[in-house]
Order: sequence, then C-alpha cells, then structure tokens
Amino acid sequence: MKNQLFFFICLFPLLLVAQQILPENERARVVDEILEDRFNNLLPNLMDKTGIDMWILISREYNEDPVLRTMLPAKWLNARRRTILVFYRDKKNNTIDKLAVARYNVGKSINSAWDKEKEPNQWKRLMELIEERSPSKIGLNFSQDHNIADGLDKTDYDAFMANLPKKYKSSVVSAEQLAVRWIETRTERELVIYNQLVEITHDIITEAFSEKVITPGITTTTEVEWWMRQKVTDLGLETWFHPTIDVQRTSEELVSHLYSFSGRPNDMVILPGDLLHCDFGITYLRLNTDCQELAYVLKSEEKNAPEFLVKGLKDGNRVQDFLTSNMVKGKTGNEILAKSLADAKAAGLRPSIYTHPLGLYGHSAGTTIGMWDSQGGVMKDDGENYPLNPNTVYAIELNTTITIPEWKRDIRIMLEEAGFYGEDGFRYVNGRQTELLLIPRVKSHQDN
Repeated sequence: MKNQLFFFICLFPLLLVAQQILPENERARVVDEILEDRFNNLLPNLMDKTGIDMWILISREYNEDPVLRTMLPAKWLNARRRTILVFYRDKKNNTIDKLAVARYNVGKSINSAWDKEKEPNQWKRLMELIEERSPSKIGLNFSQDHNIADGLDKTDYDAFMANLPKKYKSSVVSAEQLAVRWIETRTERELVIYNQLVEITHDIITEAFSEKVITPGITTTTEVEWWMRQKVTDLGLETWFHPTIDVQRTSEELVSHLYSFSGRPNDMVILPGDLLHCDFGITYLRLNTDCQELAYVLKSEEKNAPEFLVKGLKDGNRVQDFLTSNMVKGKTGNEILAKSLADAKAAGLRPSIYTHPLGLYGHSAGTTIGMWDSQGGVMKDDGENYPLNPNTVYAIELNTTITIPEWKRDIRIMLEEAGFYGEDGFRYVNGRQTELLLIPRVKSHQDN
C-alpha cells in the first residue's frame, strides 16, 4: 500500500498536466467547432473590413497554401488532389457562401459544389460559380509582404487566370490583408484555450528547471532539451521547434544573439552558479506557444539567487513594460519598436526587441515588432506597414544587456511570454516570469 501511495505521489504532477489534455477524438471535435465559429462569425466580418467579397484558395495535396491548411477539418491532414475553396460574402443580405470545388465536402462548414460526372472540368465549374455570383473583388493568396499570405503557386495562378472570363480579370486582387487577418485574429473561445496552452508550457518549463530533471555536475543542457522534447511527446502534444537550453556563467564571454539559435556548444554540464535560459513552445489544438524563461542553479551555501540576477530579471520586466505600454491600435510594428527602444534607453537600459505574432503558426502573420538583427525596424517584406489590430496574440520576445561586476562581464536577460492585445489594451495570456526559478527548490523545513 505504501509503495502504491508513493507511486501516486510521484505521478501526481504528471497527472495534473495530462488531465488537461484532450484525447484525439475530443481534440477533433473542438477544432471543428472552432472552425465553424470562425467561418460563420469571424470570416464575414473580416471580408467586410478588407473589402473582398469573394476569396478563392487553391491548393494541391502535399503543397498546401499555409492559410488553407488552417481551414481543413480535423480529419483532413492534407488537401485532397486539387482543393479549391470559395467564400462569397453577400453583405447586403448578410450571407456567406462556403463552397468547395472538390469531390468532397470539406468538413461540416464547406459544401462540395462540384459534380465531376456532370462537369468534368474543375476550372470550368469554378468559373460557373464566379459567374453566378458576379463578385466585385476576387481575392487570391499572393503577397510580396507576407509570406503566409503567398500560398498560391504559379501553376494554379496561371491556370486560374487563363480560365477566368476577361470581364473579371481586373477584379482580381491580393487577399493578403484578409489572409493575415484570418491568421492573426483570435476568437473568444480560442483565447480561453490559449490560457491553458501557455499554462501547460509554463508547467513543463518549471519541471525541466528543477531537481527532478537537473542534477548539477551531471546533467547536460542537451539532456534537458531532449527531456523537454520527450515530455511533449509523452503528453500527446507536438512542438514546432526543438527546445534549446543555454548557460551564462562567470567564465563565458557574451556572444552574439546567434548563440541562442545556432553555434551553441552541446552537452554543457550544468553547474552551481549557472544562469540557465530556455526557449520552448508547444502545439495543441492548432495553436502555438513560444516561451523563454530563466533559472538559477544554487551554490551549496545559497538559498536565493544573487541580487544582481534578481535585479537583472526586473530590468527585463521593465523592457517588457515599455514595449507593452506602447502597443496601440493602428500603430505599425516599426513605430512601436522605435518608441519602446527609445523609452527603455532613456531609462538607462540596453534593450533589444524582436516580438512576433503568435497563433496558428509559431512565427505567425501580423504585426512584427523588430527582429534581433533589425533593431532599426523591419523591411517592407516583413510587414513594415502592417498596423496592430485587436484580438491578436504575440510572443513578447526581447532581452536587455546588463553588466555584472561580480562576474566581470555582460550578460543578456532573455525573456519571451505570450501576450494578448484586445480592445481594452494588453495583458499576458497566462502571466509572466517575475522571479527566477531555483534549482534545487529551497526546502523551508531544512537548513541548507
């Protein structure tokens, strides 16, 4: 009986996380319900705002348009043959047609509008649907400025234009604004789910940065990375990038930002006195997280992290505050970046800001607020002129450089947390790190 109780106590933290995660059939139900809500309630509004009354998405199996991928039902892991989706918005009658020029219905929301036995030519049937509705603007997914909105390949574009009646050719426009708004906009239900996703992400990081995973002097950074990756798999989740763990310590020199992404030494043994940093995210219910947190490995005589690291984290939080206070509806990413950097520097900080949209993709479409190698502002093809819109989620990703006399060197305080921007302003989806995680956790009932 004691052994069973001990096993349950050890398993309990895993159960707390696992019980939140749905089995595959329930995930499919939720994904399809969210899609139906987005098609029926969000999409008509977005089409009205962007002035496109017909949106046509064309994809072939295994070469899917990034936007069309987000519209496929849970049971469709890929498009089938050539899949053509047609959305027609009749604003006057407040209706939206959701049609598929395909052999099958595309989930519950999009009905097949092609009988191949009656009309063998798929392109001809598409043109019949266009003629029947006579749209004023036909949006296609091609874009120079937004990669996710550039999913129509040349073969299908050429075939579409070759078959399109001459009177409609001048109606064809880029659907980039509509495509980006579809990708970036979160519904109320998605935001509720997002809170859970970020909580799961935080829980995994908290466990990874603990004595349950890390034994100083033995465990390596690479082992922690693979532990996190395995944890995600064991929970039935996915990750959209491989986790990274890096170390800053007294004997290391400050290196370039690339250190966190490539060129990092593998299998560094984690030692007392190390400042650990992780970059980690998960994918669940078609949404993505992206989080960076910090932990300190206590020396034998310590019960708390050194005050200079505690202060460094507070400086990182201050840079976050400067950024999020400057997130204003209608401002472009470059405008927000310039003002935030100026404010932080005026306060004596040394900031770097590289915040990106987060949602149906990890590096998603929307307002880009800097890149680590573009602190003067991003170029046009990265969405320079794209304004901040409400009901959007961002990875608030940044760092500040601090000088540590005790270590005789500079270090970076690198942070990343999911944040929501709504009509009432900014908030963190599931909080942010304001205290360093300690390894091992201090046991208050014992003298260190």
